[in-house]
Amino acid sequence: MIRHTLAACAAALVAAASAPIAAQAQSGQVTAAPASSANLRVGASRVDITPSAAELPQNYTGVNDNIFARAIVVANGSTKAAMITVDIGAMSTETWTNVVQRAEALGIPAAHLILTATHSHSVPRLSGSAFEDKIVQAIQEADSRLQPAVMDFGSGVSYVNVNRNIIDPENRRWWEGPNYEGVSDKTLAVVRFQTPDGKPIAVFYNYALHAVTNGQLDQVSGDVPGEASRYLEASLGGGAVAVWSNGAGGDQNPIYFNQTYELRDIRVAEYATRGEDISNSMPPGGVGLDRNDPRVALLMDQQRQLTRSYGQLLGEEVLHVARAGMERPGASDGIYGAQKEVTCPGRRRTNTGRGGYAGEYVDADPINIRLSFLMVGDVAIGGVNGEVFNQIARRYKLESPLKHTIFSSLTNGTAGSGYIPNDSAYGQYTFEVLSSRLKPGCAESAIVDGLLDLMQDVEVVPPTAGRN
Repeated sequence: MIRHTLAACAAALVAAASAPIAAQAQSGQVTAAPASSANLRVGASRVDITPSAAELPQNYTGVNDNIFARAIVVANGSTKAAMITVDIGAMSTETWTNVVQRAEALGIPAAHLILTATHSHSVPRLSGSAFEDKIVQAIQEADSRLQPAVMDFGSGVSYVNVNRNIIDPENRRWWEGPNYEGVSDKTLAVVRFQTPDGKPIAVFYNYALHAVTNGQLDQVSGDVPGEASRYLEASLGGGAVAVWSNGAGGDQNPIYFNQTYELRDIRVAEYATRGEDISNSMPPGGVGLDRNDPRVALLMDQQRQLTRSYGQLLGEEVLHVARAGMERPGASDGIYGAQKEVTCPGRRRTNTGRGGYAGEYVDADPINIRLSFLMVGDVAIGGVNGEVFNQIARRYKLESPLKHTIFSSLTNGTAGSGYIPNDSAYGQYTFEVLSSRLKPGCAESAIVDGLLDLMQDVEVVPPTAGRN
């Protein structure tokens, strides 16, 4: 692996900012526009997308906390980019396509748009034109608020996530629970946007965590990402917007998550009284839980408390980084983007079971995975439209020749893959690996190499950078 010095990286960025680029990535597009740092302008907005009571599915009992679409728009005098995150479980490809088309009317090229889901497990499926209108409204409002800005980057750590795949100590089979020794990236990346005189405009922050803590409640909730963003917005004040970016959380849970312990045991026992064995499955939401049971009510309320605690801890780490860990603003406000698809062999599972036992499969159609690369100033964001295992993001960041590299999952649509495990995880009979529609041996390198290729396609790094 070739490791570039900071000077070499800076030289590459300066070279990239010195000339326009027009090239085509495989199955995608590449765009770029140079500019001087004096031209940077930024705007941000959030729009409430909480469904009304009449719009909630029957299994939902109400709203625990409101959910939002949040957007940051960046401009440099020649082009624009947008980073949007929505408090939903997944971003459908249809929604992404429609939003991209409408954002282009604002001068935001498709390759410059990062549209991400927080992956909250406490939101009903949202789709359709009215839902898309609210996402576009957030982008339009952010665009209308563009103002001179300074951008800087910092990173910290938070220990609220944990690898969620363990060997059950009793039956010695794979199951769900906190694996303190498992792969888990604790990095919390922060991109801050301020006015030249230091007034907060927005923060874009990235962390790997499944938003599942409030999933048992059967109430609408933005879960930990929503709580963290609200905490930050209240702390920053002045209408600043905090945009969560989901890292590679495919195998990362909150470190304390009762659904894998008492709440699950209670539900398994309740199903057993009806003659149903769900010991190797996981029904959605709080189905099978008696909310009149004082113990169930207590455990659910404790999950709410944990969500608030996790949000505060993450928010405080962002604030800590902003106070003490930000690097000097980058000299470039160049905006560069590229996208393409990579294809891996597919499979279809023919047996059942959530974990612990080998899966059986037959060949299926190949799976397309969309890769996105957006660079604003000296911050590089690599996006994948699926639930990616943590080890893949760690490898991508390790091999990237750019110092400020972020990995964003669940971005720009939804792949047909289900979970995207790293290669070595296929030897584990976890439910993510068992349910993945990808054959082993392809996706990890296809994603890492593909994102590094996109860096080279927009010429922000030389052709030999970041490769073994």
